[in-house]
Amino acid sequence: MKISVTDDGSGIALKFARAIGARVAGRFIYIPENKGAGYITGFSWGTDLRMMIRNYYLKEDVEVERTNELSEGQEDVIFMLGGIFPSLAQSAEQLLPEQANVLICKHAVSAVMAMPSHTKFSSVTIAVSKRYLNQLFGHIQHPVVASVLEARDNLVLETGISAGIIGTAGQMLDTELPEALEDQYYRLKCEELLCQVFAILMQREQVAPGVMHIDDIRAIYAIRNQLQARPDEPPNIAALAREAGMSEPKLRKLFKQTFGKGVFEYYQSARMVEAARLLREKHLSVSEVGYRLGFTNLSHFSRVFEQHIGAKPKKYSTG
Repeated sequence: MKISVTDDGSGIALKFARAIGARVAGRFIYIPENKGAGYITGFSWGTDLRMMIRNYYLKEDVEVERTNELSEGQEDVIFMLGGIFPSLAQSAEQLLPEQANVLICKHAVSAVMAMPSHTKFSSVTIAVSKRYLNQLFGHIQHPVVASVLEARDNLVLETGISAGIIGTAGQMLDTELPEALEDQYYRLKCEELLCQVFAILMQREQVAPGVMHIDDIRAIYAIRNQLQARPDEPPNIAALAREAGMSEPKLRKLFKQTFGKGVFEYYQSARMVEAARLLREKHLSVSEVGYRLGFTNLSHFSRVFEQHIGAKPKKYSTG
C-alpha cells in the first residue's frame, strides 16, 4: 500500500490514520485488526517541537510518501529513535524487530517512510526546529554537535541506542498520569531523549563533514544494507566503491561521517549484533553461530564477540 500525505507542520499521524481506516480516540490512533495491531500517539508543542510514538505492526507493506509544506523559514531536524520499546504483548504474529538505532536527518531527507509488513515498530520520532535545537544545545562546544545544529541540506547521521534512551522510553510507556499533566510530562521526556542522543554524539569521533548529495546518501545506505545482509562476507572496499560510483577515500569518509564507524568496524559490529540475535532468539550453539557468520576459528569468534557485546558467547546465550 502506498500512501501520499502532505505535512504542513502539524504532522502526518492523522492523515496516515485516515488512509488505513484506523480508530482515533483522544491522542491515540489504534491500528485496525484487519491491518495489524498496536497504536500511534503523539504530541505537538507548536511549530518548534513535535513527537510521534509508534508501537505497532502492520500485516502488509506500507510506504508513506510525504510532501513537505512547512511554514516559510521553518527548518526541522528529524530524530528517529527506532527499536526502543519492548515487544507488543500477546501477539500471535511472528514479528521482525525494528532496527535499533538513531537516525538524524533534515526534514526533506525523511520524505519516504517504508513500513515492511510483520515488523514491530517501536519508535519515537521527534521533529524539532533548528531554532529551538540551537536554543537547547547551542552552548555545547563539540564539532559533531555543531554539524547537527548547523543542519545543512541532506544532513544524515546514524548512531546506536544507549541504555539511557531505552530507560527513558520505557518510562514513557509505563507511567500513568492525570491527563492534565501529560502534555508537560511528555515534553520533558521528549527533551530528555534529545539529551540522551546528544550525549552519544558528544562521544563520537569527529570526521570533517563533507557535502552529501541525495545520491551519496542512497549509495552509502545501500552499502550499509549490504554489510548487514552478508555478515559472513568481509567487505571489499574497492568493490563497494566501484558499486557506489565513488572513490575509496570518499566512500570511507562519507560512511564514517554518516555512521560514526569505518566500513569494517561497522561490519564487525553488525556481525556481532546478528550473532547475539542468533544465540538468544534462535538458540543456536556457539559453533553454529560462529561458522554461519564466517568464522573458522571459534576462539577468535569468542574474543570478537566479547569485545563488542561484553560477554563471551556461551555465557551470553545462557544469561
